Amino acid sequence: MNEYKEFTMLKFICYPKCTTCQKAKKWLDDNKIEYELRDIKQDNPTFEELTEWYKKSGLPLKKFFNTSGLLYKSMDLKNKLPGMTEDEMLQLLSTDGMLEKRPILVGNDLVLVGFKESEWNEKIK
Repeated sequence: MNEYKEFTMLKFICYPKCTTCQKAKKWLDDNKIEYELRDIKQDNPTFEELTEWYKKSGLPLKKFFNTSGLLYKSMDLKNKLPGMTEDEMLQLLSTDGMLEKRPILVGNDLVLVGFKESEWNEKIK
């Protein structure tokens, strides 16, 4: 038995070419944490999934956006998001996985967005 909390199967939503996602995957593998891998570009989270994860995460919705991504910048979302409703932002996020900050790790009562090893250690241990 490992030292980590038991979760229903974790969903690890990532973009395999992303170096941050690769680091997070290595961390999960090194810590023998089982997960279901999902490619965010091929299987983008739905509006319903994003709504549920956003509510469960306790994070501001802006944290779900990949603010350093090319698509975010080309769409001028820095200036558009403040005038959008939550539903409009969630609809937009559900249109393209490249808009979403990644990886996203989802468990029964857990939603982690992005990879910070210290945060993952704290939330998963």
